[in-house]
Amino acid sequence: MLFLDPAIIWLLLVIVLLAIEIATVNLTTIWFAGGAIVAFISTFYGASATVQRTIFVGLSLLLLVVTRPIALKYVRNGKTKTNADSLIGRIAIVSKEIDNLSQSGEVMIADISWTARSLKETSVIAVGSKVKICAIEGVKLIVEEIKEEG
Repeated sequence: MLFLDPAIIWLLLVIVLLAIEIATVNLTTIWFAGGAIVAFISTFYGASATVQRTIFVGLSLLLLVVTRPIALKYVRNGKTKTNADSLIGRIAIVSKEIDNLSQSGEVMIADISWTARSLKETSVIAVGSKVKICAIEGVKLIVEEIKEEG
């Protein structure tokens, strides 16, 4: 039977876990790789197999629970909104009067015509008015008129 040194086993585990993390980028196996690195280092200090496994499991779970939410916050923070989500917050021009009661209204944004409804149920927004896109419901933009100071 082939006997492998515990340090080699931990090092192989670190490599496998890092390879999985690189392939998936889910921020899951990286924390276990951290635990395996510390378990690997503990082999040089004469830690028993039980202590090594305890370090691996304990530290991995601690890293996962404590640091993963923080890391995800920073990773997701840099994502660019795409498609329709990128319209929220932008300014559009009313091309057909918006009247929720008569179920009519359109706006133009980036040379594309969108069906629009007012955020305020009883509000009527005239053609040519500037509106801010507040939300998207189905295929309709929910907008709010921008009152220009004059």
